[in-house]
Amino acid sequence: METQIIQEVIDPKMVVIAYLIYLPIALVLTYYVARILFKNGKVFMTDIFNGREEIANATNRLFEMGFYLLNLGFALLILKIDLGAYDVFMKQELIEALSKKLGGFSIYLGIMLFLNLYLFFRGKRASKQQRIQAEYGQANP
Repeated sequence: METQIIQEVIDPKMVVIAYLIYLPIALVLTYYVARILFKNGKVFMTDIFNGREEIANATNRLFEMGFYLLNLGFALLILKIDLGAYDVFMKQELIEALSKKLGGFSIYLGIMLFLNLYLFFRGKRASKQQRIQAEYGQANP
């Protein structure tokens, strides 16, 4: 009898609605962050590869693909809503579960953004160091 009452309070349609809200938001967030990051990342890549546009663009596209795969994979991995954590799952719980999922995913996406920026800056620094060493080596035989 007790499980019947809980099943009436946990509406399975609400979980499906949560998924239908979560997935498009996670996809759009991933697309938006990737688009901005890699549109602006072309400048870093061109500098890292000393103006060689073709290899800079190819590398940037590969980084972009990896970014999409990691982030979309993570978004799908955390998709499941654990109903065991709820006695009731109606509109309020739906909003709370979505905010937890989307908040966690946004934090993860932000970390991935900063990781990519770190890699861009690290590559830029290494490229600059190589240019300095090449110039210094040619200037002083």
